[in-house]
Amino acid sequence: MAEEFNEEVEEQQANPGVDVEMVEGDEAEGGAPARNGGELPFAEGGDVEPRTQFISYLTSPVVTLLVGNGESETILTAHQALLTQSPFFADACAAFTDDGSPRQVDLASEELDAVGCFLEYLYTGDYFPKKLPGQRLLEQDPSLPAVDETGEQLLKHARVYTIAEKFGMDKLKTLASSKIHCVNSTAKGEITYARYIYQYTSKDDTTVRAPVANFWATRSHTLRAEAEEEFRALCLEFPQFGYDVLTRVLDEKLKRERNEKLHPGPGSGRKRARHSNV
Repeated sequence: MAEEFNEEVEEQQANPGVDVEMVEGDEAEGGAPARNGGELPFAEGGDVEPRTQFISYLTSPVVTLLVGNGESETILTAHQALLTQSPFFADACAAFTDDGSPRQVDLASEELDAVGCFLEYLYTGDYFPKKLPGQRLLEQDPSLPAVDETGEQLLKHARVYTIAEKFGMDKLKTLASSKIHCVNSTAKGEITYARYIYQYTSKDDTTVRAPVANFWATRSHTLRAEAEEEFRALCLEFPQFGYDVLTRVLDEKLKRERNEKLHPGPGSGRKRARHSNV
């Protein structure tokens, strides 16, 4: 329907002398044109904005990013028009002047890989490894093992998540969170990941904290044996983690007890068995 309408408009524009059927009472009578509910689709004042071409991003000023500090400091560059999609960088770039002074942002406390993933996302809409369509899997990186035994693969996406939080990039946060659930890890790897989450995310952030607590509440009885010392140390280091896990364990126990009362099974009574004297 829209294509047919556009073709008619184009034909009228290409042939300005073409006859147009007028409604009685139109401008021919000297009055205002009759609308009859038929507003012109391209009237002035419309809020349709022209599409931003990607080349306009690439012709914007280049900003220098200083990532890390000391010997590990790395210099990266990115186009300002892309960076300003982030509220964090929009504020930073607003302070720049056109007097020839450097356009520079200091990211001394950030991880180089996380910043790299952030920039890759700005330019491409995703970052490596990408999710495989229709599967709960990520692209395979030949340089990494299939099972994340140390937690480094989990930490990669967790760091992208926290940097997206800092930079105000909600869609990148969602993407990073979804990739976390695609990583196959061990108990020790999960401990490393849980420690990072409870150290660098807020108490109110249930997006990543709740799945961590749920994971250990349902699997701690089997996984704790693989990393018992690490699990104990994590509970002592972050009491909130131990509390969150314990709360879910007790909630699940209470839920089971309620279900048993509502739907008692055979032999589920609590009466003491009678003993016959015969």
